[in-house]
Amino acid sequence: MKNSSLFIILQRMRKPFIVIIITHCIAIVGLLIIDAVDVNGQPYQLTIFDAVYFVSYMATTIGFGETPFEFTYSQRLWVLFSIYMTVLGWFYGIGSLVSLLQDKLFLQEIEKTKFKKQIKNLKEKFIIILGYDQVTSEIIQKALDDGIRAVVIETDRSRVNDLILESFTPTVPCLLVDSYNNRVLEFAGIKKKNCKAIVCLFESDELNLRVSLLSKLLNKNVKVVAKSTTETHTQNLKDLDIEIIANPFSIISSEVNLALTAPNLLKIEKWLYGLDNLHAKVPVFPKGNYIICGFGRMGRSIYKKLQNNNVSATLIELDTQKVESFSKDEINNIIFGNADDKQLLTDSGVNESVAIIACTNNDTINLSILATAKKINPQIITIARENDIDDLSIFESANINHLFMPAKILINKTTNALINPLSDKFIRTIIKKDESFAANLVKDLVQEIDENPLTFEITLNEQQAPTIHKFLKDKGCISLELLTVSLHNQKHKNNVIPLLLQKSDGTVLIRPSLNEQIHIDDEILFACDEYARNDIEYICNNEYEFHYALTGREKGIIFKRK
Repeated sequence: MKNSSLFIILQRMRKPFIVIIITHCIAIVGLLIIDAVDVNGQPYQLTIFDAVYFVSYMATTIGFGETPFEFTYSQRLWVLFSIYMTVLGWFYGIGSLVSLLQDKLFLQEIEKTKFKKQIKNLKEKFIIILGYDQVTSEIIQKALDDGIRAVVIETDRSRVNDLILESFTPTVPCLLVDSYNNRVLEFAGIKKKNCKAIVCLFESDELNLRVSLLSKLLNKNVKVVAKSTTETHTQNLKDLDIEIIANPFSIISSEVNLALTAPNLLKIEKWLYGLDNLHAKVPVFPKGNYIICGFGRMGRSIYKKLQNNNVSATLIELDTQKVESFSKDEINNIIFGNADDKQLLTDSGVNESVAIIACTNNDTINLSILATAKKINPQIITIARENDIDDLSIFESANINHLFMPAKILINKTTNALINPLSDKFIRTIIKKDESFAANLVKDLVQEIDENPLTFEITLNEQQAPTIHKFLKDKGCISLELLTVSLHNQKHKNNVIPLLLQKSDGTVLIRPSLNEQIHIDDEILFACDEYARNDIEYICNNEYEFHYALTGREKGIIFKRK
């Protein structure tokens, strides 16, 4: 009750209401006491109703006239006094009301009430997003495109205004808060059954860890997406069983490692993220000496991967205060100074190096470093970290060979894990495979489907596959091959490649055989074309189509397929 807008109104308007009531009562009592006369000149006392009626329109300055009879001079003197008294009371009340309507606490309570109503009426699946910026804005849009609603909690009023101006469809409920605590998370609906995930991608690893812990304590079934930029915090999040841990610098260094050892794996990853097709040029990271400018979290992650692949690297760092955190090996390979200084780059061996990586947290410095390096050695491969999404056109104009954007990586990782969980699991699993596996998979996908296959995920439950679920409940199992049957000719197979089969007991199979038996609650990730996806959906949802795919014979009337 104490936090409600109604309580604030009653508390703040208590004195004004009392003043208005007292002034009205005094005016009414005076009219009741003072003698009046009727039209015949006989003494007359106003009734309570007459007095209340007159004071009501007198105090509000409407002014209907003297009633029920013409007033005496005594009454008029009292009315004159009452006019000023009651009007001043009204002015005080109206002023207090205007002040209340401008009060931040009251406005916040009104917003909370509106937000609470929106959450209560939210029946679709939704995710809670903590903080609104360029990254979470794109995550919201991609979630909405996939039919998943979003709820935003923000501590900055200007960012709340930015979200409102964005005009998402459907509307994205947003609440302004002072801090991210358990009460706020409960208010946002974390305990609701249709809350599927909570996303916290703050720059502070400690805040991400704290929110993740609170989320799991409030609802152990909710999926948590948390950002981590250090190995320590990543391990802490793993200890909490956080499902999706997005470490952009780890992902970047992993991509560098793939480019060096298994470029086709990197090609598959980019295809699954929707960044490229399977005919895209394989990124080339040649062997030789690399220069890493900016030895922060990203630079250190890349350096470790280069070391693991026996690739030499020269380190350049501007901040000498970081020296205490460096190992002996790193200190031996590091040069302190401004990396966009021409002489420093020359002394660092830029002429003999095959690539230079600018990974500071300043886009202007990164561009300056690469421009200077390119003038000294036009053949050198340039690799840059882009910090601000708005600077994309500038980096593209600079003709950078390879561009890494931590913000984009967070968007791709988060949306893929939330919207396509099997696709995310497939990426995390095949990352341990070799180049031979990746090359064969790329070849099969291109030959059997095309250079940009669709991905399609399905769970064999009553909601997503009612006909198969019913059959499995009665018969036990069927082969995976059934879902590849063409509904135009049962003897033919569609352009389908099963990529992953996650069984109900947790077992995960990569590229499962078509003879593999599938059961209730199994989850399958397919690569296919549009026709194949439509046929799979028909087989899963239409008993006539399912019967045809299973037996090759029609069952009753088959509905016309689109």
